[in-house]
Amino acid sequence: MPLQQLKEITGHAGAVYCCASKDDYIYTGSSDNYVARWKINEGVQDKFAIKFEQSVYTLCVTNEDVLVVGLANGGLHFFDISSRKELKFYTQHTAAIFSITYNSIKNHIYVADADGNLSVWSSDGSKLVIYLPLGCGKVRSISVENEGEHFALACQDGTVRIFDSEYFNEIVTIDGHNGGATAALFHPLNPAFLITGGKDALLKLWNWKSGKELKSVVAHTFAIYTIASINNGKTIVTASRDKCVKEWTSSLDFVKRLDAKLGGHKHSVNDLCVLSEELVASCSDDRRIVLWEHKN
Repeated sequence: MPLQQLKEITGHAGAVYCCASKDDYIYTGSSDNYVARWKINEGVQDKFAIKFEQSVYTLCVTNEDVLVVGLANGGLHFFDISSRKELKFYTQHTAAIFSITYNSIKNHIYVADADGNLSVWSSDGSKLVIYLPLGCGKVRSISVENEGEHFALACQDGTVRIFDSEYFNEIVTIDGHNGGATAALFHPLNPAFLITGGKDALLKLWNWKSGKELKSVVAHTFAIYTIASINNGKTIVTASRDKCVKEWTSSLDFVKRLDAKLGGHKHSVNDLCVLSEELVASCSDDRRIVLWEHKN
């Protein structure tokens, strides 16, 4: 069966910009300057909350229970979740951080900002591995290949740039989207394929190794902000500024539009996070987190 709303979670006092999941929890960041944590099964907030001096634009959680948070002013924070203590704080980035992604194979954290700067850190935040000023404009999305050998950046200049994760060389540059690339996901079932979205509202499938475009779909009305996969890679989910979450097959055939009439969002949908192979969460400017369930 297609995705259906399971429950909604409320509690933030501002737009919810980002979400990530680990174990039985969802972590969310908001314009109210808080990172909050919610119990997935109960849909309620627990006592874990951190207040910052700026809006929280992006976050991720590592396998070692390190929470990494990026702020509107470029501040980068590493927290130990179990002790609830800050491990490191950096001002390496001076522009807003829009994307943070964890490579569990390499134990690296990838961080990118509004000016097109990329930094790579050890997963505990103890070491800066490399800093690359790419000059590609805002990087809104970073995707890591399943094997951890490559990662892709969706860039404001319209390019999608693929790097190797060993020496951090840019090995492929795809001229992806007019007006800017905003989302990227290595295909969960075919490591040679990459799915991207852009400000042009197009969803595209590429053979990233050759740079060949395989498919292009008019997917949304406005920019596509994020792409995720569930159902063992058989279901692709997209979220957009047009207030909608949409469901697709693995070959990017349309399945279902999830809007306010079906329990979805009333404003821009900013992020998605996968909770399990059956559950995905979306978060929005409407201050809500919605859990969507896929039933086979």
